[in-house]
Amino acid sequence: MLTRYLPFLFALFSAFSLHAAEPAPAAKTGAYYGAKSTEYPAWFKDSFLHLREDIDEARKNGKRVILMFTQDGCPYCSALVERNLSQREIESTMREKFDVVVINIWGDKELVGLDGKTLTEKDYSAAQKIQFTPSLVFFDESGKTLLRLNGYVPPARLQAALDWVGGRHENKVAFRDFVAAREVPKQASGEMIKQDFFLKNATDLRRLGKQPKPLAVFFEQKDCPDCEVLHRRVLADPETRAMIAKFDNVQLDMWSRAVITTPEGKRMPVRDWVRQLGVNFAPGIVLFDTGGKEVIRWESSFRVFHTLGMFDYVESKAYREEPSFQRFLAAKTEHIREAGRDVNIWRYADEPVAAPTR
Repeated sequence: MLTRYLPFLFALFSAFSLHAAEPAPAAKTGAYYGAKSTEYPAWFKDSFLHLREDIDEARKNGKRVILMFTQDGCPYCSALVERNLSQREIESTMREKFDVVVINIWGDKELVGLDGKTLTEKDYSAAQKIQFTPSLVFFDESGKTLLRLNGYVPPARLQAALDWVGGRHENKVAFRDFVAAREVPKQASGEMIKQDFFLKNATDLRRLGKQPKPLAVFFEQKDCPDCEVLHRRVLADPETRAMIAKFDNVQLDMWSRAVITTPEGKRMPVRDWVRQLGVNFAPGIVLFDTGGKEVIRWESSFRVFHTLGMFDYVESKAYREEPSFQRFLAAKTEHIREAGRDVNIWRYADEPVAAPTR
């Protein structure tokens, strides 16, 4: 009797064994949205990446040099070209007064720095502590850095930078005051936008106590459209708010004469500290670690993903092991996608994650 059923039992056992041996299906990798390719203008300089020669050649032609640090798939770089350089005044000023040299922060081309040392593009970018793309570095005729724009800035602010450097105003007026004369109404009205995570009446920013939190200082001003975008369309994101809650958060009017104690323990008016830090635009956010040391800052038009990433970079203490914010962000992206979640690097809080946005 038993032998009659042996072939059936063997087949059943074999099928079960094969099924049990099959590996579990791999988790679906999350989608990646927001990356954009960028075609840079043909009138950008086709440089041999010998910076001293570039600066000397520009000087002979009555121009100055801009180094533009970029990377592939950077939507902010695309915005710079499509939104800023498409404006006639910006293009005209840049072409007339500057030679623009593009450097890929992950590139392997050799570059000769102003000190005569030869590095790859990526090593030079790391040495210059480039954390955001696009970053624009403006040089004078001697090779001195006059201005650095970290990350994408709107057209009006880029035009201000071009006019200040191109017009040789560096010895006449500070860039911050040059921008303020254009942007800030003489009689600014209204109030800055409040958030429930801002500390009230905070004047001592030192990191004191047994377990101090990292510090986030939001430099803003009244009548600030970009500040409103930050609050309404970026800081409204629940995940970002949860991360920000792990910081002591202080909002300061960058033009205030009120006296504070800085994280370094110095007492001075807010506006003097802003000048000392070199914060030129509102909103500007500067993140300090639990010891009161600045880790990272931005004055750019970032969206949710990069804003959340910067707070995470400091709160997780990842900066101690990984000096490159861009590498940290790339690893974070892969980790999220490997967990099956979608990533959209170009969205606001009021836009969906799972669909590409323009």
